Formats: sequence, C-alpha cells, structure tokens
Amino acid sequence: MWQPANTHTDPGFLPTDRVILHADCNSYFASVESIDHPEYRQVPMAVCGDPELRHGIILAKNELAKAYHIQTAETIYSAKKKCPDLLLVPAHHEKYSQVCEKINAIYEGYTDLVERFSIDESFLDVTGSRHLFGSGREIADELRRRVREQIGVTISVGVSFNKTFAKMGSDYKKPDATTLISRENYKDLLWPLPIEDLLFVGKAGAALLRSRGILTVGDLAQASPAALQSMLGKTGAYLQQTARGEDLSPVMPVGYAEQPKSISHNVTFDHDLTDPAEIHTALTLIADQVGTRLRRHRLFASVVQIQIKDTNLKVINRQRRLDEFTTGTLLIRDTAAALLRENWPAGKPIRMLSVGVTGLSADGAQQLSMFSDTKGSEKAQKLDTAIDSIRSRFGRDAVQFGKGLGKKD
Repeated sequence: MWQPANTHTDPGFLPTDRVILHADCNSYFASVESIDHPEYRQVPMAVCGDPELRHGIILAKNELAKAYHIQTAETIYSAKKKCPDLLLVPAHHEKYSQVCEKINAIYEGYTDLVERFSIDESFLDVTGSRHLFGSGREIADELRRRVREQIGVTISVGVSFNKTFAKMGSDYKKPDATTLISRENYKDLLWPLPIEDLLFVGKAGAALLRSRGILTVGDLAQASPAALQSMLGKTGAYLQQTARGEDLSPVMPVGYAEQPKSISHNVTFDHDLTDPAEIHTALTLIADQVGTRLRRHRLFASVVQIQIKDTNLKVINRQRRLDEFTTGTLLIRDTAAALLRENWPAGKPIRMLSVGVTGLSADGAQQLSMFSDTKGSEKAQKLDTAIDSIRSRFGRDAVQFGKGLGKKD
C-alpha cells in the first residue's frame, strides 16, 4: 500500500510558491466507453453524434484513431475517408458525468481546493497537502495510478506554480504522463511553443499576434507592453503576465459555483420546423429549461435573447430588454416568440433554436413592479414555484409542457 512521502519539497519552486496540478483525462469520452468495452482499445474508435439527428461529427477519439489524424469536430464522412475501418460509438453523456464524479472524488481525497475546468479537467491546489502526500510530482503520479487502476481512465497531469503553466504542463506530454513546469525550466519548455498553446489565446487573437511577428509564447512574454496594449487592450497585458508565469488566479474550493452571467438552452431539431404550432411548442420547452435553471440559481433576468439557425447554417441573434426583472418561464417564452415573429419570415425552416437570458441579478425581486400585470405576475410565479416543487420531488418528467422535438446540443 502506498504510504505518504516524507518530503514536501518541490525542486525548482520558491518556498513561497503554490503547488498547482492540472489533471486532464486522456481521450475522455473514448476512454469511458472502453471501460465497459475493452475491445474498443484494440481498434481505431471514435465517439460521435448521431448522424440521423444531424449531429454527425467526431466528439472524441482513441489513440489508434489519432494516428489517422482524425480531429475532434470533423465530420464523420471526413473521418471515415481517413480511416474506413473507424469504429463509431454513440455518445452517452450521463455515463461521462458519472465517471467524472468518481474521478473528482479521488482528487478531493488530497485537497479541498479542486476546481473543475471541464467535464474531464480539474485544477488542484496541493500546497497544503504535501506534508501528508509528498511533493507535487509525487501526488500527480499517485493520482495517475489511482485513476488508471480504480476508474480505468488515464490522466495527464501538469505540476507548476500557477494554473496556466499547470494546464500547459498537462498538455505537454500525453497520454498518462506527469510534467513538471518549474521556475527553472518553464522558459525552456514553454516559451518555444506556438502562441496558440497559451491558455486563453483564441484563433482570432493568435492570428493578430502572428501578423505582428509574435509567433511563440516566448515572443509574447518579451513583447513590448505598449504594442500589446494597442493590439489587444487589457487582454494583451493579461496574456503577457500568464506567459511570464505571473498568473495569480486561485484554485477555487470544491462546490464553488460562480454566478452565471447568462443562461441559455438550445435544440437542434431532427426535422426542420415550419409549422407555427411546433415552433410554439419548441419555444415553450426551451424557455422551460431556461426558467428552471434561472430559479435554481435564484437569479432574475432583464434581457431575453434568441438565436435561430436555418438549413444553410446561417444564424441570427436578437434580444430584448424587459420592463422588469423576471424568473418566469412564460414571460421568457412570450418574449422569445415575439422576437422570432419580428425577425424570422413565417414558413422559413428552422434547424436550431436557442433561448437565453442575461442581465442577471440576485436582487431582481426588489425591482419588480408592484403594478405589473404581465406573465411575470404573482400568479405566474406561483405556477413556476409549484412546478419546480413537483419536479424536485418526482423528477423533471412529472410535469411537462409538451412533447420534445429534438435533442440539445
């Protein structure tokens, strides 16, 4: 049985440094599918959306499929051209969430500072855990072993003195690897990497930086602050700080949930919608999801948004500010319906529909008009509260507004 190490030092770290891990599951969806089907590991395999519902893209692939240069988000058609024998497996998102919980439970045995970055990635601050479990590298190696043996999934772990470098460390070597990014080696390991490899540098930002001769992480770290300010504003200064190892952002504790800035839900339909009754049903179902989540967060919304995609994948976005803050499903639905009528020609096919809310406030109730006679009135609020209560006791299917029309993206 593994015993806690006697050391708690980390070579290449200052005594005042934090010790941050970033744990990233390798080929997560594909790995989870292989837990129940070990034979999947022996052939090129990819998890994909359902082509019958027009979600025909690659969501994840195993190592053998990666050898054929199959990319996440490429079409099934393109992937099969590269690898005709590619095994396609449908996605099971509930299973991925269940395994995620088990993996994070292992992490939480080492520290209460575990911040989930995505379904298959987590940051851990183990600064205070080293006197029990050893150095950052030792903890990372132990996590890799336990997740592999107890769950059946491999992880790669970056160990560093900040979150950005820990994340880049987990990306540096895969699969099933530990990479230490210290103050002694980060310039040698990370600065030669292409600028796109720095966390939070998107495609547009990378293209702009490259056009100005900033090609690597090191180029960004050593660039003129004034030039970066003129190119990217405050974002330029922030990115340069991260490239220099000056990311001071904390790892948030288990259970921490930042208040959302917006809430939305979208559905891509299994057939194009043209019938007004079907569209009305779809809007109701989607608004119901949004309203329920809004009330769960105990927030109030002041802006309703819609997004509509047609059969040519053209998308429009529209929004409207409400006269009052609301949590009401029907007010959200009716506002979205009005936006759709005003901005989408009757009879034009709809492939995808999204409804969202923003302008959120935790004290919106204090701003509600006492003379309001809208669907956000006391009567409508009582209806929403009653529905939420029934669902909390008997499940979401206990009360439904109508028949589902598609699957969420």
